[in-house]
Parts: sequence; C-alpha cells; structure tokens
Amino acid sequence: RSSDLDCAAVANWIFSPELSRDFTRLYVWEILHSTIRKMNKHVQKIQKELEDIKGRLEKQHKRRDSDDDNSDYDHSSDREDGPLEEQIERLQEKVESAQSEQKNLFLVIFQRFIMILTEHLVRCETGGIDVRTPWYKNCIERLQQIFLQHYKIIHQYMLTLENLLFTAELDPHILSVFQQFCALQA
Repeated sequence: RSSDLDCAAVANWIFSPELSRDFTRLYVWEILHSTIRKMNKHVQKIQKELEDIKGRLEKQHKRRDSDDDNSDYDHSSDREDGPLEEQIERLQEKVESAQSEQKNLFLVIFQRFIMILTEHLVRCETGGIDVRTPWYKNCIERLQQIFLQHYKIIHQYMLTLENLLFTAELDPHILSVFQQFCALQA
C-alpha cells in the first residue's frame, strides 16, 4: 500500500534513471501528484487534530471561568488541563515534523527537476542541439504544473526554495519558471 511508502522516496523514484523511459507518461505524474496530495492530507489531518484539542481546552477554560463567577469552583478541573496540554504539545511536535517532511518532499521534487533539466541543457549545449525538445517542453510544463497545482502549500516554503534551489546561479531556463511563479504570488 502507498501508506507504507516514504513520499520523498516516491519522488526520487520518479526522477530515477530506471523510470526515465516512462518519465513523460501521464501515470508517472499522477503518482507524483497523488503522493503530494497524500502528504498534504497528512499534514492537514494533524493540524485539525491540534485545533480540535486546542478548542476543547479553550472550552474547558471558559467553563471554568464561568464556574469561578459562581464561586463554587472545583479545583479538580485544573488537573484536567494537564492531559490536554500534553496532547497539544505532542501534536505540535507532530505538526512540525509533518511540515518538515512536506517541505523536504518539495525540496526533493524541485531538486530533481533542476538536476534533470540541467543535465538536458548541458547535453544539448555540448551537442549543439536546440534545448527546446518535446521532452524539455514536457518537463518544463510538468514543473509549472507542480507550482500551480500546489501553490498554496509551496508558498509557505518560498524563501527556503529561493535560498536553497532557485538561486541566481541556476540556469535561466529553469529559474524563469520559479520567477514566473513568484510573480503570480505577488
């Protein structure tokens, strides 16, 4: 089952030499988008759990505050906060961990795109071939698709992507896709 697979491993597999013959096939991109969606749902699920627990704690505090007004306050409710606060701490750690995995997934995907496109550009320049082959156009369009389809999540990691991957030293053919995405976000 796909739930047993590491999302970054799936992304690495898609860009692996073993899959290069099928790289432009639709099913490959469906697998990648499905993997991204799986990761996003995982993060959202943990965030929702965290918000639910925080809501329960807040209701508990409001109930206690209204009980305080009635002056027959029961101090045993203070002890009820402990387990909820511990749950909140654990869930916050889980959210941070899941967001870190999510960011890593996008870093892997974009790093692999950059590597494979750079290799293509070098091969074409060395061989005196026009870079704009059907494969290149397909790959650039898939990169654009990742940005556009998952822009809400990717936007959170823009600074990291800009500092680590989409730097000024990157080939302008590839960097322009990122810059176009940034322009849409402005």
